Amino acid sequence: MSVEEELGRFSPRKEMLLTIGVFDGVHLGHKHLISKLKELARKQGYSSGVITFSQHPREVLSPQTRLPSLTSLEQRIALLKDAGVDAVIPLSFTPQLASLSPGQFLDVLKKHLKMKGLVVGPDFALGKNREGDGDTLRRLGREMGFSVTVVPPMTIDSEVVSSTAIRKALAKGDMKRAQKLLGRPFSLKGRVVTGDRRGIELGFPTANLEVEPGQALPAGGVYACRAHIDGQSYPAMTNIGTRPTFGGGEQLIEVYLLDYNGDLYRRELSIDIIERLRDEKKFDTPEQLKEQIAEDVKQGKALLKTRGGI
Repeated sequence: MSVEEELGRFSPRKEMLLTIGVFDGVHLGHKHLISKLKELARKQGYSSGVITFSQHPREVLSPQTRLPSLTSLEQRIALLKDAGVDAVIPLSFTPQLASLSPGQFLDVLKKHLKMKGLVVGPDFALGKNREGDGDTLRRLGREMGFSVTVVPPMTIDSEVVSSTAIRKALAKGDMKRAQKLLGRPFSLKGRVVTGDRRGIELGFPTANLEVEPGQALPAGGVYACRAHIDGQSYPAMTNIGTRPTFGGGEQLIEVYLLDYNGDLYRRELSIDIIERLRDEKKFDTPEQLKEQIAEDVKQGKALLKTRGGI
C-alpha cells in the first residue's frame, strides 16, 4: 500500500498540527513533545495528530540493523491515545516513503491530513536522505503555508530522555533508571506458552511468556514484578535467562504469580518489571535453586510491598 493509500484512509474534520516519528516507548521525552503539540493545537483551534511509523526507519534503510523495540505498535498506539492527542496515525515506513523528497512528503500530509503545522524535536529530519532538517522545514513551511515549531529536548539528570537511553538502562538491568525515563515501569506483554514444567517440579509454577520478536528485554536475571491479567494485578517474580542449572538453552521469560490460582496457558499476560534482584546463576543442584527461589520470593514480596505492589 502506498503512502497516499494509507493516509487516504483518514478523513480529519479539522485542520491539524502534527508530530512525526517512531515514538518507541512513548517515554517522558515524547510526552513533553506531545504536550507542546496539544497546547499549540488548542490555542490555534486545530486538531492534534501523531504519525507513528510502524517500522523503525533505520531497519528499512539498513536491513542488517535490528533495534530492539521498547513497545509493540499496538502498545505504542494505546499509549499515544492515552497521552490525549486527537488522532494517532500509524504509517508504514517503506522504501517508497523513504524515496520521497521532504516537499513531496509534506505535500501528501497537507493533502490528506489537512496539515497546518509541524511540532518536532531538535534532531528531527524527514524525506530522502534526511534532507528535511529544521532549516529546510522552515523554508518549506514558508513556501507551502505551514508552521514549524522545534521543541527542546527533555533532560533528566543531565541526560536527554530517549529510547536509546532506555535501552541502555535495560541492558544493565537498571529498572529504576528505565522507569525514571519512561515515566512508568517498563512492561512486557505476550501470550503464555507451554514449557517443560520445571517450575512445577520446584514448587514454583511459572508461566512462560512469549513476546513479539525483536522485543527489548532487560539484562538476564531475577526481577520483582507486577503481573496483570483479567483486570487484576498480582505480585510476581520473573526470571529472564537460559536456566543454566538445567544445561542452558534459549532465552526464556518465566513469570511466577504469587497468590494466583488458575490456568494461564494460551492467555495474554502483561508484567511491569519493578526491580532487579540478582543475576541469573548456575546452581549445583535443583534443591539449591529451589532454596534460592524461595529467598527471591521473600525478598521480592518485601520490595513490592514497599513499592505498592502488594
